[in-house]
Amino acid sequence: MNNAKTRVLTGITTTGTPHLGNYVGAIKPAIEASQDPNVQSFYFLADYHALIKCQEPSRVQQSRLEIAATWLALGLDTDNAIFYRQSDVPEIPELMWMLSCVCAKGLMNRAHAYKAAVADNEEAGNQDADKGITMGLFGYPVLMAADILMFNANKVPVGRDQIQHIEMARDIAGRFNHLFKGDYFVQPEAVVDEKTEVLKGLDGRKMSKSYDNTIPLFSPEKKLQKLVRKIKTNSLEPGEPKDPATCTLFQIYSAFASDDETQAMREQYAAGIGWGDAKNQVFDYLNAQLREPRERYTALLEDPGHIEAVLQKGAERAREEATRTMERLRAAVGLGRFV
Repeated sequence: MNNAKTRVLTGITTTGTPHLGNYVGAIKPAIEASQDPNVQSFYFLADYHALIKCQEPSRVQQSRLEIAATWLALGLDTDNAIFYRQSDVPEIPELMWMLSCVCAKGLMNRAHAYKAAVADNEEAGNQDADKGITMGLFGYPVLMAADILMFNANKVPVGRDQIQHIEMARDIAGRFNHLFKGDYFVQPEAVVDEKTEVLKGLDGRKMSKSYDNTIPLFSPEKKLQKLVRKIKTNSLEPGEPKDPATCTLFQIYSAFASDDETQAMREQYAAGIGWGDAKNQVFDYLNAQLREPRERYTALLEDPGHIEAVLQKGAERAREEATRTMERLRAAVGLGRFV
């Protein structure tokens, strides 16, 4: 592979149906990068990560299918990008073990997800602060580091809440390089799009499956219209100027619209557009943007064999590199072949 290219890596956890927030925060920039000949992109279904918080096999399986269909329907260039399932690359958990052996437990103690789980136990009055916390949750940042370092990704697009994990990957990479006296891993950089990093959901909180406030990306037309109409707004009447900076509806629209279209909507807010009219415009715009990819998505779901073939091809390309990387790393730590 051409190592002169910038390497970009992104994954989506397979625990639910992709929503507008996933598209804006991760899928859209990833697909744009996949079409850039100067970028070597790695995009994967983070299905090992899914097992940390979901023990529903049918949900994980369906989510893997839906997410793969989503990326393909939206135009992911799988000739340029390497698109694979995490679980199809066994070298990744092998690397995770190597990295776990050089990662300080104290570093993992500071991980936000672990600290939040401990805080919840303490607040609930549990004597065991680690009650219900699995090693999967505790070691999650090491698995994420293995995802990134396996392919020596230069840039990792993430939400602000994931920056800590990139910093941990940098720490682990530096520790490994120091202990085994070599430049085995590059230092990855987090890439955060300040404009679209966190899309708000129906109730004004972060769009998230855990809040049940999402708008599925490929909702049927009538369902999409119903969800847009449910977006929370204030009680200002038509004719009263409205503040786009505090409006979930405006944020969702501007995440999809061009700068000129966003400015035009901003002017309508200043002129006192009614909420019903604003919601109708946002629905019409989103529906027009998503109509064609929605049709492709539906067709792909009806042809899982095609999706499987694409992922197998991606896994072969990913393993080609992962195999070479692990051969070098095994030799570095003393696990190389005798002859």
